[in-house]
Amino acid sequence: MLQGTIIYGFINSVMLLLVALGFNLTFGISGVANFAFGALYITAGFLAWIGLNTLGLPYWLAGPAAVFITAVLAGLLYRFVVLRVRGLVVSEVIATFGVGLAILELFRFLGFIGFEYTLPEMLDLEVSLAGVIVDGQRLAILLVGAGLTLFLWWFTRHTRTGRAFRAIAQDEHTALTLGINTERVATVSVAFGAAYAAVAALVILPLGTIAVNEGYHVLVNALAVCIVGGLGSTLGVVVASFMIGFAQTFTATYLDTSWMMVVSLLAILVILLARPSGLFGSQKQLEERI
Repeated sequence: MLQGTIIYGFINSVMLLLVALGFNLTFGISGVANFAFGALYITAGFLAWIGLNTLGLPYWLAGPAAVFITAVLAGLLYRFVVLRVRGLVVSEVIATFGVGLAILELFRFLGFIGFEYTLPEMLDLEVSLAGVIVDGQRLAILLVGAGLTLFLWWFTRHTRTGRAFRAIAQDEHTALTLGINTERVATVSVAFGAAYAAVAALVILPLGTIAVNEGYHVLVNALAVCIVGGLGSTLGVVVASFMIGFAQTFTATYLDTSWMMVVSLLAILVILLARPSGLFGSQKQLEERI
C-alpha cells in the first residue's frame, strides 16, 4: 500500500503542478490573480467535448482548438474587464471571480450536467511502476507535466516574448522605458496561463467527468499551491505542488477522499498565519501590493 500511495502521491503532485503553473504565470507577469482560472479550465473541457461529440472533430483538432479558444477568451477577459480595474486588487478579484462564476453557472444553466460529459484517454495502456499498476492517462499526466514545466523554463529564457515576461515580472516601469508594451505582454501572459489551464484540463479530466463544481476545486487547489509556494515563484509552485500533493494522497489513503480539499484549505490557512508571502515568495512585494 505504501508504494502505491507514494506513486499516486507523485502523480497527484504533478496534477496540482499542472493546474497551478498557469495561475502562477499570470500573476507573476501581470500581477493579476485570475479567479476565473477554474472556469477557464472547465471551459476547455466542455469545448473539447463539444468539438468531439457535437461537431465530430478528431481529437487532434478538437483538443488544440479548445486550448486556443480558451486562451483567446482569457485574453479578452483581461483586455475588456481586468484592464479597467487593474491595480485595484479587490476589484480585480471580484471582477475575475464574478466572470468565472458566471461562466460556470452558464454551463449549469445550459444543462452541461451528467456523467456523459467525458473526454477520451490519451494513452490506452497500463504500465507497472515498482509493482504498482498505473494507467496510460496518468502516465500521460506525468509526461505532459514534465514537458510543460520544461517548456515554460525554455520559453521564458530563450524567446523574445518570454524575456519580455521576465522583464515585466522584475520591473514593469523599467520595461516600459525599454519600449516593451506592458499591456500587450500582460494580455499574452493571461492567455498563456489560460492555455496551460486548458492543457491541464485535457489531460486530467479524462480521469473522471467534466463537472461544473470541479472548476471551484481547481481554483482552490491552484490558490493553495501558489500561496504556499509564494505567488510568482515557479520554484515555490513546484515544491508546494509536491508538499500538498503527497499530503492529499496520504490523507485520502488513510482517512477519506473527502478530506483532500480540506488539506488544500488548511495549507492556505497555515501558510498565511506562519509566512504570508509563501515559502519562496517576497514579503516585501506582498506588503507593497497590499
